[in-house]
Amino acid sequence: MSKARPLVTLLALALAGCSGTAHGPQARTEPESAKRTAGRIEFEPCALSGKLAAQTLDGMCGKLAVPLDPAKPTGAKIDLRVVWLRPADRVDPAADPVFFLAGGPGQAASDYASTVYGALHEVLKSRSVFLVDQRGTGKSAPLDCPPALRDEYKDRDDVASIAEYAGKCAVTQKNDPRLFTTTVAVEDLDTVRKALGAEKVDLVGVSYGTRVAQQYAMRHPAQTRAVVLDGVLPNDVVAGGEFARTFERSLQMRDKACATDPVCRKRYPQDLRTQLATLKRRLAAAPVDVEYRDPATGESKHDKLTAQTVVGLTQLFSYVPEAAALLPVVVDEAIHERYGPLTSLASLGGESVAGSMNRGMQWSVICAEDVDRYVPDPADANTALGSDMADLFFAACKAWPKGTRPPDFSSPLASKVPVLLMSGELDPVTPPYYAERVARTLPNSKAVVLRGQGHNVMGTGCMPKLIGKFIETANAKALDTKCLETVAPVPPFTSFNGWEP
Repeated sequence: MSKARPLVTLLALALAGCSGTAHGPQARTEPESAKRTAGRIEFEPCALSGKLAAQTLDGMCGKLAVPLDPAKPTGAKIDLRVVWLRPADRVDPAADPVFFLAGGPGQAASDYASTVYGALHEVLKSRSVFLVDQRGTGKSAPLDCPPALRDEYKDRDDVASIAEYAGKCAVTQKNDPRLFTTTVAVEDLDTVRKALGAEKVDLVGVSYGTRVAQQYAMRHPAQTRAVVLDGVLPNDVVAGGEFARTFERSLQMRDKACATDPVCRKRYPQDLRTQLATLKRRLAAAPVDVEYRDPATGESKHDKLTAQTVVGLTQLFSYVPEAAALLPVVVDEAIHERYGPLTSLASLGGESVAGSMNRGMQWSVICAEDVDRYVPDPADANTALGSDMADLFFAACKAWPKGTRPPDFSSPLASKVPVLLMSGELDPVTPPYYAERVARTLPNSKAVVLRGQGHNVMGTGCMPKLIGKFIETANAKALDTKCLETVAPVPPFTSFNGWEP
């Protein structure tokens, strides 16, 4: 019997770039066929795909050995996976390559090669793009838990069980989890830069990757040419600590938009926030066994729908406007005790993100950098996610080994480096005011907000062209962003056939 993914698994995406669709032109049709060298890193042809990838991409894959502990350069080594997306053969690439930094924490950059290729296709006209799987993810010494242990705890998402699971997982690790922090990963990136022979790099960070980019620019200002931040996480924000509030903001904005639209207001006289609260109370009191149709196979299945599954699904799907448009109609159906569509959506969401997040690496990051800075807000109890969200997110830190961070880790990036910051208006985890806060100490920056959009927008509308222009010129202030005015919200579905015109 298929099980819906528990809430904590869905929320592992909370600071991630979860779109798997490539935008812009299709991947190059001529496959890579020969080994190549960039600097002192050897690359060979490889097929790139991931759990959330819409297509397989031909690229070049290599590896670089780095010290497990930077303080012991002659000690044990781990291999970092480095993926190279090259411009056309006839192009002599610019001296400054682009490093793509994935979200999570816990996602492998190489899993998003297809998406990156689409969003950065303008950049690839003149520059190489490198995707480095951050240590602990992908094929860079992943902090994996044994499959049998994962199966044992897959449906146990209370605080005590998560802590117990983390403790058992920790003792199985070959490498010390305390050495898998953002700070150490930043030094890995600079080691890759040196190995490539590049004096400077451009950084494109997504969600948690924006924190990695800020930390790199702080530690290595002379090596940072330009920075793109998509879904901005400020250094001083506790990752996971404000989920309830930022999601509540997104819900309120969606409800306000519906209330001002006659068609939406007539179809949904009760707002989504109220319906979710009603559904959450009902299912918390009595979870429902549901027969539903598997959206992937079409076969009939049974599952149990719980309050946690509903709220987790709602937050997950609010990342992407096209998915969020489905929520009002399926939640409304569930309010009327027709639970099949909502359960199907939960199944689809769970299967789509399964395996895309390395929880061990995520724990190494948040337990070293965030948990001790978290201060509970009593007001969270009145939100849709509730006051226990951060407790679940940080539960593993009761047992997971904790690394360290520099004293100035949470200080803002104060730099004259050119920075382009972008946000989705309805982003449920990294709202636009985060980007505004970061931009205050960046005099050569420009922040843009895409109307009606969710989490991570670098592939939306004309954004790829703007990123390409910015990387080419390293001048954020001069960017003409009028083309973003054509980006429009996706109206909520009024039925399963879509929305009314």
